[in-house]
Amino acid sequence: MPDIKRVGVCGSGLMGSGIAQVTATAGYDVVVFEVDQAALDRGMAGIRKSLDKFVEKKALSEAERDATLKRLKTTTNLEDLKESDLVIEAIVENMPAKKELFKKLDALLAPHAIICSNTSSLCVIEMAAATKRPKQIAGLHFFNPVPLMKLVEVVKTIVTSQETIDTLFAFAATLGKKAILAQDTPGFIVNRLLVPYLLYAIRMYESGLASKEDIDEGMKLGCGHPMGPLTLLDFVGLDTTYYIAEIMFDEFKDPLMAPPPLLKRMVLAGHYGKKSGKGFYDYT
Repeated sequence: MPDIKRVGVCGSGLMGSGIAQVTATAGYDVVVFEVDQAALDRGMAGIRKSLDKFVEKKALSEAERDATLKRLKTTTNLEDLKESDLVIEAIVENMPAKKELFKKLDALLAPHAIICSNTSSLCVIEMAAATKRPKQIAGLHFFNPVPLMKLVEVVKTIVTSQETIDTLFAFAATLGKKAILAQDTPGFIVNRLLVPYLLYAIRMYESGLASKEDIDEGMKLGCGHPMGPLTLLDFVGLDTTYYIAEIMFDEFKDPLMAPPPLLKRMVLAGHYGKKSGKGFYDYT
C-alpha cells in the first residue's frame, strides 16, 4: 500500500481549503495549488479563521494550530505538487477543466501517486481516461463544512485498483473521517438519495401543498433532521443543487431528479441561498 506523506490540494475555495486544513491538522505536509494569489490568500485566511475557532472551543491547542499552519504551503505553480503522494482536486465542477488538470498532474507526479477528485456529481472514469494511471484514480468526496463533517465517499471507478481504495480508506481514517464506498454514478450515495428529496420539497412548496416553514418544521420535528429541506437548500446553494440535479437527470432520466421550474427561476434570478443573501429565506 503506498505510503502517503505529502498531499497536494488543487483549489482553495470552500472545499479545497477545508480539505487542506483537515489534512494538515492530521500531520501531513500539504501544498495547496490555486490559479491566482488572491484566491490562495482568501483560502488561507479562511483556514486561519477556522483553526482559531477550534482553539477558542478548546478543540485544538495554540501549538497544534501553529504546527498545522506550518505544514501548509501555497503555490500558483503546479510543478510544486510534484513530490505529492496523493493529490486531491477540488476545482470548479467543470469536466474539461478537471480533465486538463488530471492530464497535467499525471505527467508531473511520481508513478506511485494517487489522484482523486472531490467532485460531488461528475463521472470520475472520464477524468481517469485523461491519464495513464486509471487504476490510481478515484473520487474522494468530502462534505461541507469539511472540518466538521465526518463522512467521506470513496468513489471506485470500474478500473480503480483495490490497493488504491484501501489506501484511501486508511488515509480517511487518519483524518478522523469515516469512509464509505460508492460506485462511479452521478450523486454517488448521499446526493443520489438527498437530491430527489430536496427537489420534492421544492415541488411541495411550489404546488402550494404547504408553507416553506411547515415543510421545514415537519422534517425537523417529524424525522429528527437538524434542518428542514428548504433551509438545507439555502445552505448548500440552489445553483449547486440545480447543477447536480441536471447531471443526475441527464444520466438517469428519472423525473424525480428533474429540477423543478421554481428552482430554475430562482437560480436565474440569482437567488442562490445563504451565499447570495436570498433563497427560500432572506439572509440580508
